[in-house]
Amino acid sequence: MAEHPGVQLIGSVAMSDAESVFRTLATKLGPWLKRLPDGETGPRKYWIFWQRTMLRQHPAMEIDPTVPPLQFVQWDGKLVREIPGLRFKADVDPATVVFDTGYAPAAIESYATFRRLRDAGVIPEWVRFQVSLPTPMAPGFLYISPKAFAQFLPPYERAIISALDAIAAEIPHGDLAIQWDVCQEVLAFENYFLAQPADTREQVFAELARLGNRVPDGVELGYHLCYGSPQDEHLLQPRDMGVMVEIANGFIPRLTHRLDFLHLPVPRPRSDAAYFAPLKRLKLPPQTTLYLGLIHHGDAAGDQARIAAAKTAVTRFGIASECGWGRGDPARVPGMIAAHRDAAESLAF
Repeated sequence: MAEHPGVQLIGSVAMSDAESVFRTLATKLGPWLKRLPDGETGPRKYWIFWQRTMLRQHPAMEIDPTVPPLQFVQWDGKLVREIPGLRFKADVDPATVVFDTGYAPAAIESYATFRRLRDAGVIPEWVRFQVSLPTPMAPGFLYISPKAFAQFLPPYERAIISALDAIAAEIPHGDLAIQWDVCQEVLAFENYFLAQPADTREQVFAELARLGNRVPDGVELGYHLCYGSPQDEHLLQPRDMGVMVEIANGFIPRLTHRLDFLHLPVPRPRSDAAYFAPLKRLKLPPQTTLYLGLIHHGDAAGDQARIAAAKTAVTRFGIASECGWGRGDPARVPGMIAAHRDAAESLAF
């Protein structure tokens, strides 16, 4: 029998601290895990909102009064929030700007806890420490004025690569997995943003390959494609998996680094074969594990229906939720863990 593809955890978990996350997930899901995130607790709970705080307080940045705020609207028309766009101050050369993202010290601190618990036998010895990082386009599309977008991407990319380098310098490569979180790029492919570059598709392919190729040898590489979940549900409802397959097929051939895993989300109502049909066009390297985010809270029958529908398009995949758990009700965490365990135990190919 082939090795079980296992469970992928996206990143955030609605718990108080990294040690609680490590202990709980390792105890309940250990046999199915290949990687374990720290839960993105504390200021990282709301994904990249803490980057907005950093950028707003940065001495090189200011609000751009010449453009209207971004209307961050959900699929059902609900206005989640208005986000004023930031720009560089007039006397600032963007090429000289240094952003301190904070991702490196957070990861290094959590890894110390991870290593202590693994040495104590709490975390299985084969499990890697997973660090999820945002792409430059994530804060670029959300927080930056369209007029400053092109200027912003290079210094922020330098900053996130600097964080990656610092993490890889402190954490043994054989213990580390890097997951690039890809959300705003997916939304841009759906024409969500009113102002986006005409060559967005090419920029996305190049960015995702460039980021992946900067991950050091020996470190696992993966990507999480996302439709956003600011209200703990998708910002947009995908028609099917076509856009995600297009993005994956666009950047994966440009990778020189081994691609270890790819995660794609599945909305709760989609247990129809039509949603999964584009996966027949997905071109993954043979060593890459596909994880489908089809596990939802309190919906065991739906989980099994989505698994069955996915099998009409792909022959092998691991399981996950559609996004992180950090913005959801903490009371749901035990149920999410149980749902992943039950689905993993039932998964057979």
